Amino acid sequence: MRTTRRLDDLAYDPGISPEEGGLPGLDVLRDTMSSINLFGIVAIVGALSVAGVVWAYGHFSASHGAEAKGKQGVLVAAGCALLLGAANGIVAFFSNVGSQVA
Repeated sequence: MRTTRRLDDLAYDPGISPEEGGLPGLDVLRDTMSSINLFGIVAIVGALSVAGVVWAYGHFSASHGAEAKGKQGVLVAAGCALLLGAANGIVAFFSNVGSQVA
């Protein structure tokens, strides 16, 4: 009997869903997040450039450690760019999946 009551408590739906216009300042928050995203993308362009230079330096100076770190930096920068570019889609996808959980 207690287990059934515990499951009923877990299945309770509070009826909360995201709604636009509920709080003041939402436009300011969106602009701030967009600016942070843009700043991150600009920083990644710089990091990609530096990593490319390190990779080239390592290759032409026969420094295998520098070459490996340059390659690693390029891959990390590319992954970060992918995540920043896809941030809206990733959040929207998982928000939709989460809203379908019954």
